[in-house]
Amino acid sequence: MRDAVTQFFDTLETRSADQRAADHLAALQAQIARVLAAPDTCLPGIGAVASLDDLARLPVLRKSQLGAWQQAAPPFGGIPVTNTAHVFQSPGPIYEPGGLSHDWWRMGRFLHAAGIGAGDVVQNCFGYHLTPAGMIFESGARAVGATVLPAGVGQTELQVRAAKDVGSTAYAGTPDYLKVILDKADEMGVALAITRAAVGGGALFPSLRQDYTDRGISCLQSYATADLGNIAYESPAMEGMIIDEGVIVEIVRPGTGDPVAPGEVGEVVVTTLNPDYPLIRFATGDLSAILPGQSPCGRTNMRIRGWMGRADQTTKIKGMFVRPEQVADFVAKHPEIARARVTASREGEMDMMLVQIEAEGGAAETYARSVTDSLKLKGRIELVPPGSLPNDGKVIDDQRSYE
Repeated sequence: MRDAVTQFFDTLETRSADQRAADHLAALQAQIARVLAAPDTCLPGIGAVASLDDLARLPVLRKSQLGAWQQAAPPFGGIPVTNTAHVFQSPGPIYEPGGLSHDWWRMGRFLHAAGIGAGDVVQNCFGYHLTPAGMIFESGARAVGATVLPAGVGQTELQVRAAKDVGSTAYAGTPDYLKVILDKADEMGVALAITRAAVGGGALFPSLRQDYTDRGISCLQSYATADLGNIAYESPAMEGMIIDEGVIVEIVRPGTGDPVAPGEVGEVVVTTLNPDYPLIRFATGDLSAILPGQSPCGRTNMRIRGWMGRADQTTKIKGMFVRPEQVADFVAKHPEIARARVTASREGEMDMMLVQIEAEGGAAETYARSVTDSLKLKGRIELVPPGSLPNDGKVIDDQRSYE
């Protein structure tokens, strides 16, 4: 058990809310100044902010835009990137920079929370080829003073032998691959010394975490992306995921940049404060929600519930694509509407569209005309009481079976 001095990675984790907000505002203003000073930046609509609340006025940057800009001006699409040591490629393709400065992706904070540090040997089973995950976790391991076995993915029998020979004490990789290694070790009759796991890149199901616990392995997960680095992470308290100190996270209604009410499910939008790669209001496409209060572990930053699905709910109804942005456009025409939800279903062999609307007053006929206007389709309108739609972040729910 760590003492009070070593419990936290640094003093940033225990800042007061007011101090954190002041520090974030200063860093955000510096980040925006860097973007505005870059002669060829392709980040339109970025302007000065006087408060963190002003961030919601800036445009959301979506990965599709980033990909298009990069194709026009490779590799980074005109975004002012500095201090680049590596260039990575993720599916799309999307290119991401990587730097060599201390804990460039901010993963050390998570590894420290997972109990990994000096004296540990981390078997890093994230990929090192083209994508940055391997380097992200290696950088974090260096930040906490751990030794790294750059194992990558596959060759499980060799993974077991290497883990035994070098004395790996910790694992970094996807949640399920550790079980593959452990099962192979059992099959080979090899006892491994792994007691901690830092996982990401996939779902950590409760049954799998329990399997590791039963083997004497403490397993915590992080939420990170190739573009942004660490966004949020679990602590030993295992109550939600704590936002990393180097990013500003908003939860917005899918298809918009409008923040949702605390506790409501929406899309995760992240502003990174990394001066080398300024992504402002970058939409992850992931759904989550803010958890109230602070973590029992003593870290004071905001928490989210973790990954809750994808925000890109675009679907095709009657041969026409319906996108969250179109639903948002419809809602914006009627200030009295709190929320709206489109449901796609089948009746016989016909596509059907139901639009449920939470509103105080208003006529279904008026809404029907606006729906046709915005969605380019006619559908059945159903007025429902405020607060009655599910809090799951969905604005488009496709209930058709494709089996």
